[in-house]
Amino acid sequence: MNTHIKILLVEDNPGDVRIIREMLLDIEGLRFETENIRKLTEGLKRLSEVKFDALLLDLGLPDSTGMNTLVRVVSQYPDLPIIVLTGLADEQAGIRAVHQGAQDYLTKGEINSDLLIRSIRYSIERKRLLTEMRNLSLRDHLTGLYNRRGFFALTEQRFKMARRENTRLLFIIADLDGLKAINDTYGHELGDHAIRDAADVLKDTFRESDIIGRIGGDEFAIVVAENVPESAETVSARLRDKIDAFKKEHLRHYQLSISIGIAHCDPASSCSIDEMLANADELMYQQKKAKYTDGASQKAD
Repeated sequence: MNTHIKILLVEDNPGDVRIIREMLLDIEGLRFETENIRKLTEGLKRLSEVKFDALLLDLGLPDSTGMNTLVRVVSQYPDLPIIVLTGLADEQAGIRAVHQGAQDYLTKGEINSDLLIRSIRYSIERKRLLTEMRNLSLRDHLTGLYNRRGFFALTEQRFKMARRENTRLLFIIADLDGLKAINDTYGHELGDHAIRDAADVLKDTFRESDIIGRIGGDEFAIVVAENVPESAETVSARLRDKIDAFKKEHLRHYQLSISIGIAHCDPASSCSIDEMLANADELMYQQKKAKYTDGASQKAD
């Protein structure tokens, strides 16, 4: 059992923050480290930077209110244990919160230290078990990324959220170059190794809140919420830098290379998930074809 529990408290009421922190003073054999953020947007940003064991979430924040506050967090961090805090003793709202992905629902005026600590510990363990069960069906066993089923399930949620919030999305198809040649030359065991290498580079390139899936043998798909508009060139350059850094750090018999295609989806348009992935796939093949054309030209020279 983890005895050092890192909590993110997204709460804008200083009095409530003080009370919750007092409730989470260290007890024998257990230490809570609590960080407070006042706004949801700032909390989501912090979750992308630091790994927390659990989230205490107020549903009435300066920049987000109601159940949509919870939905926004769950859509980006589905594996994070979330305990909803509210000033309203509304059992039906609590049931809705659990249906939307919260592990527990506590009314501020009714919380004491024992109840809060027990809720946090149970929520972490319950979420761990649920995540393990879900990963059996939604995770790719080779890379640890989402499998095709998991990728499309989470992308559907993210797509609906983007439409509600008018947020642009990037749809990216990434393909490991030369897998057949690696398999033919070095065997399928090293081919699997190359697939895992590609997955590790993609994990390092994109954020934890981005959806990364292995949707085919050597094909990956990524969905990025475009909080700060990025060009395809910027993302491609970042991936190249990560690949170069990986090559310097890891000696391999094969040359790791990944081709990508990026399609932008404006939620105000009529774009669909299938359409965006098809567009990204076409752009990826154009990049792959250009690589082989350049390679053939260099050999001819």
